[in-house]
Amino acid sequence: MQYAALQDIEILFGLALVTVILFRRLMFPSIIGFLVTGILAGPHALAFIKNTHQVEQMAEIGVVLLLFTIGIELSLKELMRIRHLVLWGGGLQVLVTIMAVAAVGVICGFPANQSVFFGFLVALSSTAILMKLLIDSGQADAPHGKMAMGILIFQDLCIVPLMLLTPLLAGSGDGIRSVLVISAKAAAVVLAAHYGARFLVPWIFRQVVRTRSRELFILTIIFIGLGTAWLTALAGLSLALGAFIAGLAISESEYSHQALSDIIPFREAFMSLFFISVGMLLDPLILLKYPVLIASLVVTILLIKTLVTTGAAMALGVPMRIGIIAALSLAQIGEFSFVLSQAGMGFGILTPEMYQIFLAASIATMGLTPACLKYANPIADWVIGRLPHRWTRGKGVLAKAEKPLSLRDHVIIVGYGVNGKNLAKALKNLKIEYVVIETNPFTVKTEGKKGQHIIFGDASKPEVLEHAHIDTARGMVVAISDAAASRRVASLARHLSPSLHIIVRTRYLLEVEPLYKLGVNEVIPEEFETSIEILSRVLRNYMVPHADIERCIAEVRSDGYDMLRSMSRRHSHAVGISGYLSGAEIGTYRVKHGSQLEGQGLREGTIRSMSGATVLVIKRGDEVVPNPDPVWELRPDDLVLLLGTPEQLAVAERLFEA
Repeated sequence: MQYAALQDIEILFGLALVTVILFRRLMFPSIIGFLVTGILAGPHALAFIKNTHQVEQMAEIGVVLLLFTIGIELSLKELMRIRHLVLWGGGLQVLVTIMAVAAVGVICGFPANQSVFFGFLVALSSTAILMKLLIDSGQADAPHGKMAMGILIFQDLCIVPLMLLTPLLAGSGDGIRSVLVISAKAAAVVLAAHYGARFLVPWIFRQVVRTRSRELFILTIIFIGLGTAWLTALAGLSLALGAFIAGLAISESEYSHQALSDIIPFREAFMSLFFISVGMLLDPLILLKYPVLIASLVVTILLIKTLVTTGAAMALGVPMRIGIIAALSLAQIGEFSFVLSQAGMGFGILTPEMYQIFLAASIATMGLTPACLKYANPIADWVIGRLPHRWTRGKGVLAKAEKPLSLRDHVIIVGYGVNGKNLAKALKNLKIEYVVIETNPFTVKTEGKKGQHIIFGDASKPEVLEHAHIDTARGMVVAISDAAASRRVASLARHLSPSLHIIVRTRYLLEVEPLYKLGVNEVIPEEFETSIEILSRVLRNYMVPHADIERCIAEVRSDGYDMLRSMSRRHSHAVGISGYLSGAEIGTYRVKHGSQLEGQGLREGTIRSMSGATVLVIKRGDEVVPNPDPVWELRPDDLVLLLGTPEQLAVAERLFEA
């Protein structure tokens, strides 16, 4: 008897190993495997675990630990940075979803309070599932990924008021007085958490850190988390709510990163325990008893959440395509909904049978999340392809406010992230014309007021690229984090302007070849550039001379980009001069006062004899001379375009210096 709990956990985790491995091979997230593990091991299926009360206790412990870790990961400073997405996008999505579901519930004959509670359950999405899928697929930094993450953060914060309102929907207490009491309790908890995060928590951690004991530090984290949960439970609020607030309090301290790093090894076990516990509470017979009802419920949930979230995104001015992808990724029911559903059953809002139907539908929507994310792009393209551009472009107010552009021989920058900002700043300093295309309406509005040449729109639409005068542009740089969107933009740009020089930034080397197939001139993979920067810093740490470091980097770049150029030559028909170059580069150099080349004629052959590089073009003021005559004499401030290997250009560069 004394080993029963240990035996149960061992059975659950052993079965989970087999189930999760199987589901991962079928390309399902691990969480679905944990849910199925719980269903199989629970009292309603194979009955490895028969004690229902013990199951409910495990689920509560699991959710307390899960909410605690999620609270630590949230940052109030980050919330302020993306407050537009969080407050407006998340607020619209949650509020309108609750209203829509409540309306459907009332139409179907359910009481108003019960229908509103159904809205509470459906409005929330799964942070654990979606964060994992977005990060694994590299879409967390894409526009739709940021949109989804902003809404998820708001949903996570909404668990606080929703849990406080649940007793009111059940009719507990005496109306206005109950509202005031619950509001006072919530305000007291938030106030205590705020001052605790500013004063008490840092003081406690400072005392513990002085002992230099990691074990004591971890014990302190657990003490604060479980202690806050216990105190909120004593105040009449839920354990889970207290754990979440404790996590938020720790997240604002200077020790939050260390706390999170220490608790991360336990987080996956906490999450798996929670989802296994939820699965154990589901009776599989409910699927046989109400198959049509559950299937209809799943379709209704997916449809309502997709339509509402798309509408919320478009209300912010986001293009419809990004809104649809974000909406499909958020269409599942979240883990916090399980917490609410248990509270609802405890207060009598849900009957045990309703709870089972809800569990079945929720687990089904979670299982469909990978498919929703996989087919979101094709679905979005299909929808916007059948609607007028003015309906799908996003916030028309911004487009109308934009002044007509008059550009020629300019650069089009797609995306105004870190890469886009740095490039725009450099081009502005060099007096090179450019225009930025950005899908974030708030960024467009803010940067437009600063005088930035920026327009709102989705660069995968021909109308937007035509507005940016792609026909007269010299080059385009695609600097967005969405690989699929980058391919669409590059393909459309090449179709609209066959001679345009297209450079695409991508994350991984695996994404390079598909881009070259579309006619991209140059692809810059971050993975490769990061490896070069690491090499440089390692050699610098060993005090390797700068010239030797530059030579090593040149060799690595030459080998790496030779491989990339070979892809370009395989898949393109020599679009641009780079298609013909093998192991060579083109560099531009300025003749400086006092340099070795000042006053020399090309017939003397100094550049060719001393470096091996070849002069292609000379630019003096507004005069551009391709293939200059040997009688040409170099003067200070002349710009010389050279062709050569990286080593040859490195030698030639020194000839231009004073």
